[in-house]
Amino acid sequence: MTKASFFLSPLLEDGSIRADFVERVPEIPTSTDKEETLARLQPTHEAAAKELEFTETYLAEQVHGSELKIIKKGSPLMTKDVDGLLTAEPDCLLGIHVADCGALYLVDSESGALGLLHSGKKGTEQNILGRAISRMGEEFGTRAENLTVLLGPCIRPPHYEIDFAATIREQALTAGVPPAQYHDDGLCTASDLGRFYSYRIEKGDTGRMLALLGRLPS
Repeated sequence: MTKASFFLSPLLEDGSIRADFVERVPEIPTSTDKEETLARLQPTHEAAAKELEFTETYLAEQVHGSELKIIKKGSPLMTKDVDGLLTAEPDCLLGIHVADCGALYLVDSESGALGLLHSGKKGTEQNILGRAISRMGEEFGTRAENLTVLLGPCIRPPHYEIDFAATIREQALTAGVPPAQYHDDGLCTASDLGRFYSYRIEKGDTGRMLALLGRLPS
């Protein structure tokens, strides 16, 4: 975890958990071409993964939907047509790119299962969080009361007319996550362009932050 990403602390009570949120890299020029900008950011993002003691990062294509994929060691490093990654295997570092949408981190304290989701306006409307919690129950035996859920920096009112962060919290509590185990520091990407990228404020000429979540082998 970088020093700046102190908001991730609730995830790290289990010493085997590794998490980060790679913020804006000011010296790297942005572009309206997402792939071009991600290529420029790749060395920084790879260094962050290495700092967490992982050599590979499993990514989702992210199509603003609610499809999920179970990741295992040896899965493709890029999974198409999904916005959420779930794993119960150690040594699988999950990665999600964001630039206003919310990165949702899920940690099951009992089974060790993890989830990392991309939840913006559309993903929240489709309740990707609720779908992920149900899928983790089916696949890993996860119970909502054992989950720690954390929402990373995202766009919020008044910069965006829809308060999807509030909806995500409601979805978490409805699914059975205890209020004390849901965390959101209220950080707004659109309010601090020195620290974050914002697709809406920068009109698409922007970079991407990278959320990372994994568990080291015991």
